Parts: sequence; structure tokens; C-alpha cells
Amino acid sequence: MSPNVRPQLNKKSVEMNYLLKEAPRTKHFITGAQAMSEAVKRANVDMAIAYPITPQSEVMHLVGDVFAQGHIKEYYRAEEELGTMSAIAGASRAGVRLFTATSGPGLLRGLEAIVSWPGHRVPAVLGVLTRVINAPLSIQPDNLEMAYLLYSGMVLLHAENQQDTFDFTLAAFAIAEKVDVYIPVAVATEGFFVTHAKGYVDMMDEDLVYKEFDPVAAPVPAMDNETPPARIQRDAPVQKSNFMSYLIHSVWQQEIWDSNSRAMKYIYEYLGGPIEVLNPEAQVFVVASGCAAAQGREAHRYAQEDGLSVGLIKVRAIRPFPIKEIREATKNATALIVPEHNIVGWLAQEVKAAIPNGGIVVDGPRVYGGMTLPVELIMKELYTALGLKYDLKL
Repeated sequence: MSPNVRPQLNKKSVEMNYLLKEAPRTKHFITGAQAMSEAVKRANVDMAIAYPITPQSEVMHLVGDVFAQGHIKEYYRAEEELGTMSAIAGASRAGVRLFTATSGPGLLRGLEAIVSWPGHRVPAVLGVLTRVINAPLSIQPDNLEMAYLLYSGMVLLHAENQQDTFDFTLAAFAIAEKVDVYIPVAVATEGFFVTHAKGYVDMMDEDLVYKEFDPVAAPVPAMDNETPPARIQRDAPVQKSNFMSYLIHSVWQQEIWDSNSRAMKYIYEYLGGPIEVLNPEAQVFVVASGCAAAQGREAHRYAQEDGLSVGLIKVRAIRPFPIKEIREATKNATALIVPEHNIVGWLAQEVKAAIPNGGIVVDGPRVYGGMTLPVELIMKELYTALGLKYDLKL
């Protein structure tokens, strides 16, 4: 076969609910990077635009392989991160399904374009494979960069493991393209801890793909020879600092955040809800997302073995944030332990703001700069919250 000719595949287009809930699955032992690329394969993506940065590079390398196999129509490497994110915005105006991924400093370099996506109603999916962003240089896992996305307007999901990475990425395409949402969805997970480590992932057959993107059904029409570029502001009063500018932009920001809130019903539909609760009658909870949820799950298991009244709340959706759900789940709690892989404690801040009695939130333990999070640190906080002494188990 000529290197310029890709294979023609026989694919069956189905609804997302069938893909995620009904299609038969088989178990695979793969990395998080492979899981994200396999989700892209089944998402029936039209175009993927890549630029390398560790630990994301492997994701887009594998997505390139997916393109070569014939599962993606167009794929290319951009000149740098801002160019990647700007090209995603431009391609979206043509009415196509889009994917890209980035990490740490790469995300920050492309942030100017990324934060314009919600306002321009770009229904792209962004993989965020987290790493340290500040000096001294490090490529180790740290999810501080997620804090930069909290107020961008996009939907933000946080995957605990390889299975989450697959399911969340696949669901993200359906959520982003809903007419009453139609804003970007970011799927974040910790670099190396998930991207380069293997785990079991149940996947449906690769011949099953999400139904094709329908730009005609979009709330904002795609740009073509007959449709003007409606998403581009061309009216001078909108661009200048006057009353009309304030009015238009304030109304539009409200609409974007309303769209973000409307994504919640689809998070319920495709992912079963924004949180997972274990032992809901517990006195003390570990509240965590991403890889910290995996460590919290181990702490919960140890606590159960010790006969302690401890529960786990895993947070899947960071935006929209599950305020109502967390309030309900913690209404009888006396303490909430919030472990995180970042120095600022952005999740603890969100939880404190969500509940009426924020004083019960224990701000940590936190690790950062690429350190692992020992379960013993969480156990110590759990025992302290229960008024017990914890003996370190080696």
C-alpha cells in the first residue's frame, strides 16, 4: 500500500449511550496514553492537531497512529502550542469534531487561545496530562495547571485511572457537542502516574464509533461558502470599551457559564454523575479527584479493615462543580480530608466553598513537584479527625 493511502475501514456509527453502556467490552492492559488514544479512535474524530510536550507527547503520537490506521480524517503537527490551540479554534468554525492534548508549560503557552474556546463555542475535547509547570524545570506529575482552567468556562473532568481516562474522553465528545452545551470539555489526568503506567481498561470493539458530527445541528452555524463567520466579532462597538461592549460581553459570559452548568445532566447520563460515594453514612470522608482519589480509595479500604467510620467521595467533574451533590453527601460529616497533587489546594478550596460548614475541611495532605502521595499521610489525618492516634505502619 502506498504510504499516502490509508485503509478504508468498515465502521458502525452508534449513539454514545450504546457505546458506554451497552456495547460488549473486552479487557485490555494498557497505559493511560493508550487509553486516551483508543477513546479518540472510537470517537470518530475528524481532525487532530498535535504538538509534543512531556508527558503528553505519547498521547498525540498514538493519535497519529490512529490517523494512519484510517480512524481520523486529518492530522498534523502544529508549529507550537499557541498555534495548535488557535488552529483548533479555526478548524471548529468549519464544523468538524476536534481533539488535541497538552501538558504543563504547553498548556500555559496555549492558554490564550484555549480560554477563547468557550466564548467562541468551540466543542473540542482537550486532553490535559498534568505535570509541574514552574521552575526549576521538572516533568513530574503535579496538577496545579488544572487551577488555571477552573475559570475558563470549559467543562473539566478529572480521571482517576486508565479506565476513567478512556470513558471520560469518549463521553467528552458527546457532552461538548450537545446543543445546550456546545463548549469545550477538558479531560485531565496525572502524567506518568496514569499516562505511562498500565492498568486494566474495558473497551468496546474499535469498529464501533460515535455517530458523525452534525454541524447543522450546532447552535452556531459552521462557516462555509454560504454562511458568514458568525463566531467572529466584526462589529466595532463590540470590540471597544463602551457600554455596548460591557453589555454584550456580560450577557455572553453568563450564557457560557449557563452552558457549563447544563453539562451536568449529561455527566449524569454518560458517567453516572459527578461524584462517587463509598460508605455514605460515614462520619469522616476522604474527598479527592484524579490520582489522589486512588490513594484515598486505599485509605478508605484500610479504614474499613480497622472498623472506622470513614467514607470516600471521588469527584469526577471539577467544572461544573458538584456543589449540591457534595453538600448532600457530607451533610452529617464531622471532617473532610482533601488530599491533592498540587501546592495550592484548589480542590479543598472548592469543597470549602461548596458546603455551609467549611471549617470541617482538612486542607490536605498535599504533595507536589512529582512526589507520590503515601496512603499513610491520609490515614494519619483520618485518625486525627476521629480523635485517635495513628501508628505508622511500615
